[in-house]
Amino acid sequence: MPYVITEACTRDMACVAVCPTECIYDIQTQLVIDPEECIDCGSCEAECTEDAIFEEDEVPEEHKGAIEKNKAAFEGDDKPPLAVAAE
Repeated sequence: MPYVITEACTRDMACVAVCPTECIYDIQTQLVIDPEECIDCGSCEAECTEDAIFEEDEVPEEHKGAIEKNKAAFEGDDKPPLAVAAE
């Protein structure tokens, strides 16, 4: 998993607007990144207004649970809804 969105996410959608592969999904409490679709470009991390996005190996200890939360969102056949940036 290249990038992980942590619980610090406020769902302001700034990251969604810059994602070239549209790999950010909305699970209502926060946004999550599909590890299969992410191309590891870092655009979302740079745009995040809450510093909630990290490379997987750099997720702070207090947010390590977000790694499993992001992975779990994409288990099974059903994906969460695609996040849509405000126009």
